[in-house]
Amino acid sequence: MIHEQSLVDQLSILPVERFEGEVFRTNSVSADPTAPSISGGRWAPPQDTASEVSVLYTSLERDGAIAEVVAYLLQLTPLPRMRTLKISRLGVSTAKTLRLARASFENFGIDMTRYGERDYARTQQIGAAIAFLELDGLIAPSARWPCDNLMIFSANHSLNERLEVVDYHEFVWREWAQANGFMT
Repeated sequence: MIHEQSLVDQLSILPVERFEGEVFRTNSVSADPTAPSISGGRWAPPQDTASEVSVLYTSLERDGAIAEVVAYLLQLTPLPRMRTLKISRLGVSTAKTLRLARASFENFGIDMTRYGERDYARTQQIGAAIAFLELDGLIAPSARWPCDNLMIFSANHSLNERLEVVDYHEFVWREWAQANGFMT
C-alpha cells in the first residue's frame, strides 16, 4: 500500500510511549480474546486491500469494550440470537504506542462530527500508516463510550511484550444494552 507522505510525516514526528496495563476485549464466548481482527475496522483496512494490517481492538474501560461490540450487533438485521458475550480483561504491554487525542483529530482529517459513523476511510489510512511506521499501539478515543481504546498492531507487537488473559466472564449483551441506553 502506498501511504500518503504528508500523513506519514505528520505521524512520524509525534511522541510515542510505552503502555503497560490492563485492557478489555469483548467477543463471542468461543473466540480467543487475544486474536486480532483481520477483517478490517476503524483503524485497519480490510485484508482484501493492498494493506495487511491486523489489529487487536481493546478498550481501557470494561464498558467501552462492550459498547463497541453492542453498537455493531444492534446494526445487524435481524438482531443476533446469541444471548451471551464474553468480556476479557487482558494484561498487555506495548513498546511504541501513539496517542491521538480528540483535539488532534482535525489535524489528521478526521471529522469528529462523523467519528461515530462507520465510514472508516480516513482512520484506516491512519492505521495503515501507523503500522507502516512499525508502531505497535494506538490509543485513541472510543466512538461509542467516553473512554480511550488501545489498538495493538499485531505484526509490530513483539513476542517479548505482554499479551495475556487475566480473567473473563460472560454476560447477556441485550441486558447491558438496555441498562446503558443502547436499546429500549
